[in-house]
Amino acid sequence: MKIHIKGGTLIDPSAGTEGLADVFIAAGKIVSIGDAPADFHATKVIDATGLAIAPGFVDLSARMREPGFEHKATLESEMAAALAGGVTSLVCPPDTDPILDEPGLVEMLKFRAQKLNQGHVYPLGALTVGLKGEAITEMVELTEAGCIGFSQADTPIVNTRTLLRALQYATTYGYTVWLRPQDAYMASGGVAASGALASRLGLTGVPVSAETIALHTIFELMRVSGARVHLSHLSSAAGVALVREAKAEGLAVTCDVTINHVHLTDVDIGYFDSQFRLDPPLRSQRDRDAIRAGLADGTIDSICSDHTPLDDDEKLLPFAEATPGSTGLELLLSLTVKWAREANLPLSKALSRITTAPAAVLKLDAGCIKPGAAADICLFDPAAEWLVDRATLISQGHNSPFLGYELPARVRTTIVSGHIAYEAR
Repeated sequence: MKIHIKGGTLIDPSAGTEGLADVFIAAGKIVSIGDAPADFHATKVIDATGLAIAPGFVDLSARMREPGFEHKATLESEMAAALAGGVTSLVCPPDTDPILDEPGLVEMLKFRAQKLNQGHVYPLGALTVGLKGEAITEMVELTEAGCIGFSQADTPIVNTRTLLRALQYATTYGYTVWLRPQDAYMASGGVAASGALASRLGLTGVPVSAETIALHTIFELMRVSGARVHLSHLSSAAGVALVREAKAEGLAVTCDVTINHVHLTDVDIGYFDSQFRLDPPLRSQRDRDAIRAGLADGTIDSICSDHTPLDDDEKLLPFAEATPGSTGLELLLSLTVKWAREANLPLSKALSRITTAPAAVLKLDAGCIKPGAAADICLFDPAAEWLVDRATLISQGHNSPFLGYELPARVRTTIVSGHIAYEAR
């Protein structure tokens, strides 16, 4: 299909520019920007007047719930949600059932995703067998099956010798290890951020030191092994400061934060609202402000949705017993635009945190709009506003701390590899 997108405002996060420009697509690629190529005859013309033309978004953490948790969501339902949010590339953690520690499981997931032809799915392989933190997985075989890195998801490796050996193994082959910086013992039993609020509510706290102790350990093991590490879901000002120092030192480290932590604080828990039960827990306004500053100055590389669809029953419980997590694929763009406006940042810079920056973490030629690149594109209306409620969410999981919020920006069309994969009704 040959597509001509005309009259829209092209946002190029890689160059930090915005301006009116037409985009021409053929054979799944962007063939020209501005003027039509010779002998180009569009089979589809999209009038993008008043719309922004952006690269398809890249999400570094989205649980598709397959295999094993299809009662919570399916690959089909969550890929549809991703497209409705303009997300064309996403990374799946390995904490499925069974866990992604065997090549056959990875190949099955990749096959299912390719058969749907709705977007690009990049699985993370388990760093240790069964995520038990004991035996290291066969990383070479998992990579050949389609894994783009290795992770423990939310399960830390307690034995630091095992973690060091895993890092050394990954370094040998140039693989990236994805780690959640959270000390298992310091965080054990915690459901909210340690502090005055948790004490008043009678909730067991997770101290900031749970994050900083883990970071010190990871950085020391990186110095020994020379590994490349991506840190998932930073949550504290102290953690951001440590990452800033590690980058200044020259360690090969990247990191992300969840979009929830860009906007929310522990005060938002209110009277035990389980929709705000997240992992890592929401922290203080000081921590949130440090996260925003880290995103603005580049200390924090990217924003992820940490999409975790859950059954209603998992949230209809007392706060401490509710399952942590929220759905986020459909909110990623709107909440990023909201942050850009509140922080007075250029939209191109804000969008780089969900396009070019995560693509760089994955070493993918994605998250950009340029001739020769894959035609993964999102058209959205920056002036639109919409109410987040259960009826508007396509995801099978309707759990979100932003239910009832009115958010800016709405996706109108999502193009994946040159075909129109989503159009708003």
